[in-house]
Amino acid sequence: MTHSKGFRDVFSYNSWVHAVSGASGAVVAMSAFYPLDTVRSRLQLEDPEKRKNMSTWDVLRQLVTEEGFSTLYRGIVPVLESLCISNFVYFYTFHSLKALKTTHRGQNALKDLILGSVAGIVNVLTTTPCWVVNTRLKMKGIKGSGATTNAPYGNLFEGLHYVAQTEGIAGLWAGTIPSLVLVINPALQFMVYEALKRRLLKVYGELPSAGYFAIGAVAKAFATVLTYPLQLVQTKLRHGDRNANLPPDAGTIEMLLYLLKKHGAAGLFRGLEAKLLQTVLTAALMFTAYEKIAKFVTSLLVRQIPVK
Repeated sequence: MTHSKGFRDVFSYNSWVHAVSGASGAVVAMSAFYPLDTVRSRLQLEDPEKRKNMSTWDVLRQLVTEEGFSTLYRGIVPVLESLCISNFVYFYTFHSLKALKTTHRGQNALKDLILGSVAGIVNVLTTTPCWVVNTRLKMKGIKGSGATTNAPYGNLFEGLHYVAQTEGIAGLWAGTIPSLVLVINPALQFMVYEALKRRLLKVYGELPSAGYFAIGAVAKAFATVLTYPLQLVQTKLRHGDRNANLPPDAGTIEMLLYLLKKHGAAGLFRGLEAKLLQTVLTAALMFTAYEKIAKFVTSLLVRQIPVK
């Protein structure tokens, strides 16, 4: 009977609420800080000499001056579409598994890490094509950004069709290997976030928005710094533009070694400042919005359930 209940929890309204709240929170947060993600993409994909020794704010000003304000929001629609799908899948899987696993026992950091990793694998295998297309759309039309980003498609669904036709299934899942390794990033993020949240709720009983913002920022900063070199490689592989010194089928290890040889250890962390600024602020706002939306929807549900 208990097992049946646990299985029903996996497909419960509660999991749906968490998924919708997580997806909504991510869209709100990315919309607010998208220009920082644009800077991060440029620093990761452009020639390192082009904006050498420039800070995030210097790059922002230069982009506006040279290409206009609208360039800061290039490709935002497919990114938001992909992010919405991706976060819905991740939050739904994470909280469904959490409901199943906590039927008999309490939650702890190790379980959060394991569940986060499984949710990340499911997410990567189902949503990588969306991220391949939007990575290219963000750089479309940028001089020197590679032929693959000048392909004749203008939105996510056209891009999925085009890449599937021209590059096959392998093209849609470009960068999957580093993405699978990088499931440790959201897993670490959720582990730290859930651990801090449990500890603080136990002490204070309730947290203000600033509390969720702070622990979301700490969790994301921790995960980002540990996994950044792989994130850089992931972006380059998704971009699809291969360096002449690398074979066409170069993978994660080859790309890492090439970057290390050509640019040194610093090359593996190119764009980290912009990435930290963007991803920490985005994650912090996302968790804040997620908690508030989930609490609001749950309270509405409780009010609608008749007392027996």
